[in-house]
Amino acid sequence: MAFDRRTFLGSTAATGAAVALAGATSSPAAAAVQEVKGSGSGARTYAFTVMGTTDLHGNVFNWDYFTDKEFDDKAHNDVGLAKISTLVEQVRAEKGRRNTLLIDAGDTIQGTQLSYYYAKVDPITARRGPVHPMAQAMNAIGYDAAALGNHEFNYGIPVLRKFEEQCRFPLLGANALDAKTLRPAFAPYSIHTLRTPCGRDVKVAVLGLTNPGIALWDKANVQGKMTFPGLEEQAAKYVPKLRSMGADVVIVSAHSGSSGTSSYGDQLPYVENAAALVAEQVPGIDAILVGHAHTEIPEYRVKNKATGKDVVLSEPLKWGQRLTLFDFELTWAKGRWSVAKVAAKVLNSNTVAEDPKITGLLSDEHRKVVAYVNQVIGTSTQAMSSAEGPVKDVPIIDLINHVQAETVKGALAGSEWAALPVVSQASCFSRTAAIPSGQVTIKDAAGLYPFENTMEARLLTGAQLKDYLEYSARYYVQTAPGAPVDPAKLTNAEGVPDYNYDAVYGLVYDIDIAQPVGSRITGLSFQGKPVDPAAQFVLAVNNYRASGGGNFPHVPQAKQVWANSDEIRNTIIQWVKAKGTVDPAQFASVDWRLTRAGVAVF
Repeated sequence: MAFDRRTFLGSTAATGAAVALAGATSSPAAAAVQEVKGSGSGARTYAFTVMGTTDLHGNVFNWDYFTDKEFDDKAHNDVGLAKISTLVEQVRAEKGRRNTLLIDAGDTIQGTQLSYYYAKVDPITARRGPVHPMAQAMNAIGYDAAALGNHEFNYGIPVLRKFEEQCRFPLLGANALDAKTLRPAFAPYSIHTLRTPCGRDVKVAVLGLTNPGIALWDKANVQGKMTFPGLEEQAAKYVPKLRSMGADVVIVSAHSGSSGTSSYGDQLPYVENAAALVAEQVPGIDAILVGHAHTEIPEYRVKNKATGKDVVLSEPLKWGQRLTLFDFELTWAKGRWSVAKVAAKVLNSNTVAEDPKITGLLSDEHRKVVAYVNQVIGTSTQAMSSAEGPVKDVPIIDLINHVQAETVKGALAGSEWAALPVVSQASCFSRTAAIPSGQVTIKDAAGLYPFENTMEARLLTGAQLKDYLEYSARYYVQTAPGAPVDPAKLTNAEGVPDYNYDAVYGLVYDIDIAQPVGSRITGLSFQGKPVDPAAQFVLAVNNYRASGGGNFPHVPQAKQVWANSDEIRNTIIQWVKAKGTVDPAQFASVDWRLTRAGVAVF
């Protein structure tokens, strides 16, 4: 595939990209077209496959930079584009390369220390800077298009634009608009021509949609520069246009989950997870590659209200653990192609080896990052683990909160807010995070905070903090006094993820899990005294929570008294460097516990 980026950027910001796919005729390609048996009409069918990934989050190698070893989980999944490349080549060999497309649904350039290194340590935006490893890998694999994810904006628009420049495929975002002109800030769509041995070529349109939550999540980076309207309204605008341009097939690549829910509540005027709503409400879509939710959906059919036709949705698991295959069958009749069948499935990347073409291409970058994360920055007097963090107040979560509270106190020194008490929120972001006894490296400290969140300080009352804690405590499954307690089954009630359960450091309280949601916080105190509902506190809080992430009460509307743009995990790294020694005796205490009728659960 030939892709002229200069021509693309100059001519397609408002009209999308037209891409022709050619290829030598092969036996799989020839076999893709055949006459419909018994039709008596001379109608022919053409089969092709669209492959899809999503939420790659900086994973090229099957490697965990936080543990410095090969990635593994309980299900023995593998990760990374090197694995995906092998699967892609197998599909191309089976189907014929000319009968395939490869697309992505966003969240590409954030998530691992590999992607962080080339955004912050050796940035791609530097003069004569490097080419981003994700661009190198995706170019080598031969991606045809990718939708923008919300995490594409984490490092600022200049980094995203440089990444876009380095990609030999378009980054699509029909609902990413210039804030002043309200014209597309990126190509809304791309059109790909599949050449068939008979009849007219097949035109496949890929419409890219991103997440409206960007306006909140990365407010500091996009406010006044870009705006992000809802997915449904932009799809309704572009799908008819694509059909009028001759698209035989319309595929949406949407960085938006399928559930119709939002973790931002009233803070977000549009639905965050709108893929199924797009399928239901916008006629003319054949399939949707779903992203953002980090769930695995091999095939999900949604009936369009206007046409009654099924729209096929599929979401491959994050980080390159799965590859979606949309298998299309088209029929040629009366001078046009029409979609007869669509089916979807996922392939597991743990069934194949890494592609040496990709691992060899990026071996130098990998070695640099491994050396970087293994730099020693201090020592710890004892080992700390997050394994019990979801059910107990453990020192390793206190470390995050202590650093945050200390940073905010220092920032507010000399201000009108300096005399107010500072409390801090943090979650058990990873149940495998650990600080060893002895030497502490960058990877150890960074592993406490796998997200690129930054820090803010918001003004809340005692009553608002109690509401906040009550909302957080919905995370626990209601468990009667005397009933058996299995820690593995006690958390994540109603699907609440670990990162949406906050412990607040600086306050003392019990969580009575025998009580219903909303009536669980007891004994709330500060420095030995019951918290005055009217008292003012400063809450050290991450920007995700402050912007409405998780839909926690009060914080998004609360007065901001301080903010900075440095990632919290960098703040932790710098704190360890400055202290030299991490001693839990200086910051750790058991301030909250789970109870039933006043009796501690653990």
